[in-house]
Formats: sequence, C-alpha cells, structure tokens
Amino acid sequence: MDSRTFGRVTVTLPNLNEAGIYLSNVSSLENSRGIVQDFQYADADLRDLDLADIRLITGRITGLRAARIQFSGMRLDSVDFDSSDLGSADWSDSKLSRVAFRNCKLMGAALTGMTLDNVLFENCKLDYTTFDGIRATGPVAFSKCTLTEAVFTNCDLSKAVLDACTLQLTEFGRGKYQGLDLRGNDLTALRGVAQLAKVVIDRPQQAELTEALMVELDVTYGDTLDDGR
Repeated sequence: MDSRTFGRVTVTLPNLNEAGIYLSNVSSLENSRGIVQDFQYADADLRDLDLADIRLITGRITGLRAARIQFSGMRLDSVDFDSSDLGSADWSDSKLSRVAFRNCKLMGAALTGMTLDNVLFENCKLDYTTFDGIRATGPVAFSKCTLTEAVFTNCDLSKAVLDACTLQLTEFGRGKYQGLDLRGNDLTALRGVAQLAKVVIDRPQQAELTEALMVELDVTYGDTLDDGR
C-alpha cells in the first residue's frame, strides 16, 4: 500500500500501479449497474456532470473540467483525481475511502454530509468552499492547499491534518477538532479560534492564535485611545 505521512497522520493512498491492476479507458462515469471499476477517465470538458448513487472503484480521473457538478450518494474506493477543475461542485452524502485529489480546483464548492477515510488533498485550490458535516473517520490530510475564506462547520476533523496550507480568513464553526494537527501553518488570519479546543500546534504558533483571537474579539488597546477617553 502506498502512503504519505504528515505529522502524526499517515494517509493510505490509492495504489493504481500495483501488479495485476489494469485500468480501462471509459468515456463516462455513468453506468446502469451503478458501478464503474478499474477505469481511467481523462480530459473530459463538460457543461454538466450529475451523478447519484454511483460507486467508483479503483480508477484515475485526470483533466476533468465541468461548469456544473452535482454528486450525491456516491461511494469512492481507491480513486485518484489529478489536475481536475471541479469548480463549485455540490457534493453531498457520500463516502470516500483511499481517495486523492492532487492539483485540483474545488472553489466555492459545497461539500455536505461526507465521510472521509484516508483522503488526501494536495496542492488543491479550495477557496470559498464550505465543508458542512464532514466526518473524518480515518486519516485526512490537506497539504499545500489554499483555503482562503473556506468554512468548516459541524465537522469532525479529529483525525485530520492541515500541512503548509494557506488559511487566510479560513473559518471554523462548531464541530469536533480535538487532535486536529495545525502545525506548519500561519494561523494569524483564522476565524473561529474559540472553537479550536485541544488542537495540535507548535509553541511559536501560540502568538499566531492569540493574534487571530484579538482580531476576532475586535479589542481596543488602551494605548491607542486619545487622552481622557
């Protein structure tokens, strides 16, 4: 099994080069049986991609571009996404296991009610994306991703790590973040700092979290007041 380690988190990845695996080219991710297996889907430029209750098993998706994407009730096992623009996808009620997103765009997307187990986002643009009700039941890593103004709410990220990510105005709402590894990131522009109880940080990051909290509280420092006020 191929794997990557980030801090305390080790993510098992899809191993599509394993002996005995042969991927067949497919022209569509739809199938009347509801299962697409041992596949390779490449360089599709679509206006709409709407998939529901489909299972994708052992495959590679490369160069996919779609103006509108809606996924629901999907199950992905051992699938690799590479250099794909998934835009503002609406992706809900799905389970992903041993899935990797590399050099992908999910900007302004809505990811809702998803279960992630051994999932990697690497060099991905996830700006303005909403993660709602996401549960990391196994290792999950965001590495070198941009998450500008992304929002996490009602999520369980206790088995997750954010490594060398851009967290500009990234917001954490209510959720379970105990054990979330935030080492190696600039935390000064986070929002929702009060929700991040028992996360893992390096000691120098204490000052960064303090700065973020002060901005969030909108405090006034006494030495900035005019005399007599």
